[in-house]
Amino acid sequence: MERNEQQESNSRSRCDDDTNKSIRIAQFYRKAEKAKTQQQERNGRIYAQMTTLRNCGTIQLPRQAFPPRHSITLLRHLTLPVAGSFTPRLVSVRRRSGRRPILFVETDVPESVSMTDSNSIPSSAHPAYTEIVVVRHGETEWNADKRIQGHVDVDLNEVGRQQAALVADRLSKESKISAVYSSDLKRAFDTAQAIADRCGGIEVIKEPGLRERHLGDLQGLSLSEAAKASPEAYDAFLSHKTSQDIPGGGESLDKLYERSTSSFQRIAAKHRGERVVVVSHGGTIRSLHKRACPSERPAKILNTSVHIFHISDVDEWTIKSWGDVSHLNQTGFLESGFGGDRTSG
Repeated sequence: MERNEQQESNSRSRCDDDTNKSIRIAQFYRKAEKAKTQQQERNGRIYAQMTTLRNCGTIQLPRQAFPPRHSITLLRHLTLPVAGSFTPRLVSVRRRSGRRPILFVETDVPESVSMTDSNSIPSSAHPAYTEIVVVRHGETEWNADKRIQGHVDVDLNEVGRQQAALVADRLSKESKISAVYSSDLKRAFDTAQAIADRCGGIEVIKEPGLRERHLGDLQGLSLSEAAKASPEAYDAFLSHKTSQDIPGGGESLDKLYERSTSSFQRIAAKHRGERVVVVSHGGTIRSLHKRACPSERPAKILNTSVHIFHISDVDEWTIKSWGDVSHLNQTGFLESGFGGDRTSG
């Protein structure tokens, strides 16, 4: 009798377990269906935010609209008709802890648009960011001699002028440039002028904030001379302390960073949705890299190397390409000359 009661009790317990399991499964599917519906609505909002793009760009979304992995897969194959024949598609997603994720999207340029008439393509393809093409000035004799320039106004040498002509020719075949900015030092300004002349005769705007770092008593000396001629300034120059000024009126790395990034931000804000060129110096460009990628160390910045930044309307800095010197196929480039690395001057 007791055994029968025990069997009935076990049977009822199993039935209860099966019932509870069925309820849990039903609840799971209801939640899954609800989540799917909500995700479709979110994806609809994401699709709606994809706007006309030129070659590549970013779309920033609130965290609650961020799609799960399977939706990202769907977005990767999504195409949307936009103005003209350009079609954006998702390339990658960048997660940011505690901040909005960024979707990177790109478009194809129609075959009917050739390199020679690409200046007819609107440069204001994405109003949410400014594309800034940063170019280091052409070679000078002091670069070739490994002499510290700083704020000393040194002219381009013959190789530097050839390099300027080549980078100008390259940029003239790319997307339309709205403005050209330059450091007010001649080696940068003359490089910028070559670019402006080749790209439709744009007026070069001088921006003193884009100057090279002031290197105090070291200016005019070679590295080999500097250690003996001005040991205090030399030690300050090589110091890892970013707040260290250089004797003789020289700047600290912190001052250079503040000056150069502030100028860059002002240019970006003024030309939102446009493509502009900035011609500057090795030390200054390193500061811009630090602002965009604080934990990374840039490769050496060669003469007339091209670096492309995207500055968003929420002050998000993205480096799209770095150190491109593919245009220097005729002159070569100065890889051993002073400048463009940590000891840039």
